[in-house]
Amino acid sequence: MPAPRKPEGVERKSAWLVGSGLASLAAACFLVRDGQMKGENIHILEELKLPGGACDGIQDPTRGFVIRGGREMENHFECLWDLFRSIPSLEHPENSVLDEYYWLNKEDPNYSLCRATVDRGKDAHTDGKFTLSDKAALEIMKLFLTRDEDLYDRTITDVFTEEFFRSNFWLYWRTMFAFETWHSALEMKLYLQRFIHHIGGLPDFSALKFTQYNQYESLILPMVHYLKEHNVQFQYDTQVTNVIFDIAPGRKVAKQLVWVREGREEVRELTEDDLVFVTNGSCTENSSLGSNDRAPEFLTEPVGGCWQLWRNIAAQDPAFGRPDKYCTKPGLTNWESATVTTLDDKIPPYLEKVCKRDPFSGKVVTGGIVTVKDSAWMMSYTFNRQPHFKAQPEGQLVGWIYGLFTDVPGDYVKKPMRACTGREICMEWLYHLGVPEEEIPLLAEQSASTIPCMMPYITAFFMPRTRGDRPDVVPEGCVNFAFIGQFAETARDTIFTTEYSVRTGMEAGLHPAGHRPGGA
Repeated sequence: MPAPRKPEGVERKSAWLVGSGLASLAAACFLVRDGQMKGENIHILEELKLPGGACDGIQDPTRGFVIRGGREMENHFECLWDLFRSIPSLEHPENSVLDEYYWLNKEDPNYSLCRATVDRGKDAHTDGKFTLSDKAALEIMKLFLTRDEDLYDRTITDVFTEEFFRSNFWLYWRTMFAFETWHSALEMKLYLQRFIHHIGGLPDFSALKFTQYNQYESLILPMVHYLKEHNVQFQYDTQVTNVIFDIAPGRKVAKQLVWVREGREEVRELTEDDLVFVTNGSCTENSSLGSNDRAPEFLTEPVGGCWQLWRNIAAQDPAFGRPDKYCTKPGLTNWESATVTTLDDKIPPYLEKVCKRDPFSGKVVTGGIVTVKDSAWMMSYTFNRQPHFKAQPEGQLVGWIYGLFTDVPGDYVKKPMRACTGREICMEWLYHLGVPEEEIPLLAEQSASTIPCMMPYITAFFMPRTRGDRPDVVPEGCVNFAFIGQFAETARDTIFTTEYSVRTGMEAGLHPAGHRPGGA
């Protein structure tokens, strides 16, 4: 790929990026690499004490290992891999993160040997079948060919009948992508169109690729290291509360950044050479961690900082979107996850029986999620290559559990998932793993540590929508401002993917720097 020419006047420009999630870090990387902006002129403002946004993975000193979610990737994430071809690996700096990822998945390809279970850990024998009736298949085709505007504000139940919902296809789809029946028919159509080349790999996850470790250590930390090497400025504990605009016909200029730091409000005056990038909305805003002995809180009020910032910006012009379309129905946008760490050799044999692989081999384990088909919570769980954390002690496994239905009683623990402690969630998982019932309480207490996480807005971007609900990456007339992340609108990809975050970062970062957006 030829190197881009240096944009005219980039020496006098500065960038202010609100948030330090994947989209923001990607935008900063593109500004450095392609925009050729000086790193010391790039400022990343983060409300928390560490970067990464939703792409997290930490070892909490009081709780242990915590991962709120995982990332499923594939070969055709063009913007993502274009970015990571330039980011050096932390373990092998002579190679790129892309090199590392390609070789790993070439040598240890991902696929599942058990996609779903029933009857307490028995293989459900979905056997790669979609079980679609002719009627259900026609409904998929009809949705695929429907115009976007005919799907505005329509739900999945508006376009499918019960025959479709009884199919294995829907079981695969809803659990892999976290779609609910009340979610957007438009988003489902866009997913069908985006991933049609992988439909054959849907039943066994052979279309998917995963990193060596958790997403934070494998993706975020190499980017942060790259940016710091280029003198990019990180400012933590900084909550941006507003961007003030000077708005005239056909022209919108960001004039002030307002933030709170150490309890004091500060105002940064901006010129047209100050480029502002805002992550509007967040799927992990208001997340709450529990513990082995405590259920997480279901935090819905007050609405978190990212949402309120977007509200304050949107109040200034209709082109800035409608945040309340996404952040006012947490009962419909939540699910809960839990990080389980096995502490001895008692639980792994049950996992090995299901996944049909040695979980300590260092290679693919479950090969994606295993869905408990008869779970009242619609529970799924996954164990990626181990160790999942670089600091993970030998002999331990770290896995991830999630439930789509958090408000219904479990099958073993007769409580809604959202009311359960980590230990109780572990007990429900062990029950569906096939552990003898008399052994479940003791194993959950002594042989595992389970940290639950409630996320009220985790599927907010799937809510039914119409044109204008999500603002364009660069709203019409904006001179020095762009939105980035999962709630910014780009017509070229699908939300809830790493590719979408990086693509919006690329489009935003290269547009005001004087380049046409790159990538596919």
